[in-house]
Amino acid sequence: MRPPICADDLRLRARSRIPRFAFDYLDGGAGAEDALLRSRQAFRRTSLTPRILVNSAEPADLSHRFLGRDWSLPFGITPLGLPGLAWPGADRALAKAAEARGAAYVCPTPATETLEELRLAAPTRSLFQLYVGASPDITQDLIARAERAGYDTLVVTADVPRPGKRLRDLRNGFGLPLKPTAATLADLVRRPRWSLATARAGAPRLANLAPYAKAGAGARTLAEVMAAQSSGRLDWAVLAGIRRRWGGRLVLKGVLDPRDAIRAVEAGVDAIQISNHGGRQFDAAPAPLDVLPSIRAALPPDFPIALDGGVRSGEDVLKALHAGADFVFIGRPFLYGVAAYGPAGPGIVFDMLAAELEAAMAMTGYRSVADIRRTGLNREPLAAGAWTLPEA
Repeated sequence: MRPPICADDLRLRARSRIPRFAFDYLDGGAGAEDALLRSRQAFRRTSLTPRILVNSAEPADLSHRFLGRDWSLPFGITPLGLPGLAWPGADRALAKAAEARGAAYVCPTPATETLEELRLAAPTRSLFQLYVGASPDITQDLIARAERAGYDTLVVTADVPRPGKRLRDLRNGFGLPLKPTAATLADLVRRPRWSLATARAGAPRLANLAPYAKAGAGARTLAEVMAAQSSGRLDWAVLAGIRRRWGGRLVLKGVLDPRDAIRAVEAGVDAIQISNHGGRQFDAAPAPLDVLPSIRAALPPDFPIALDGGVRSGEDVLKALHAGADFVFIGRPFLYGVAAYGPAGPGIVFDMLAAELEAAMAMTGYRSVADIRRTGLNREPLAAGAWTLPEA
């Protein structure tokens, strides 16, 4: 297999290897996908000024300290819902690749393997993402399970008071369990490798939620349990209760407004993650990179800020760090990677992004992540229609 040149190569290969309904679920966004496009446009219109005559004979140091831990890279894998649709065993492949490279992996609540199994796959590199659903008992039990499994960092996702309206999924009739329509069956026939691999492994299921459904519950019941995790119950009082209950580090994910960022600091979280949920929740949401400078300015200079959304390259990672992020989380490229190359895919993506980041740092004169100064970026408006999402 020829190695990928960039994230767009991964996307196109992924599209050719998995069924359309699976690809659209992983690739798509909410509504008309304007939020998804804005996230990419923010990076596209951002430039970095090269510096010359800086000795870069030795590779730049990509190691980084974040949340009191040392990482080999300043980027990691953001929580990815139902990644088993990309390829069977995707969760484990993602966790193992992060562990092997000393990188961060956030285990999602809607994983297709249990949080306990994924902790074993990444025993020193994993964090756990928590959805706060309608049932306080389920929320408390998920926290207790994460604690028993040895997770020391909880990432509370705060931007899902309602399920996002994803038009691609609605048009495809996608849901759990999959409906055996003529179009779905034809799609499966066109992708025999994925279909056979999935048949051998079993259809993807929401493994973390199985204990909270009735004995013998099928995919539909589990999907209903997961839907209840898109709950408007999470508020500042509930977050305060989680802060009291959880003794480890606490990250609040889904922040896009400086006012919420300030209140999160006051609530005692250890870091925030600027995120528009990959453009999958609210189509009117701004691009994370666009709101990063105002949030950075509103918080103490040493307060940790992570960012996800629209990151597709090592240069994008550098742009986010340069704009004031302390850490970068990445989603879709890792999904494309596992869909394109199976279990080897996440490692391929890590290596590609790391090489791109190191090259970008050489071009801009940075010899370590610690050297990156939080200075303003030179931005030029993107002309209307100058860039669109690549065709599938």
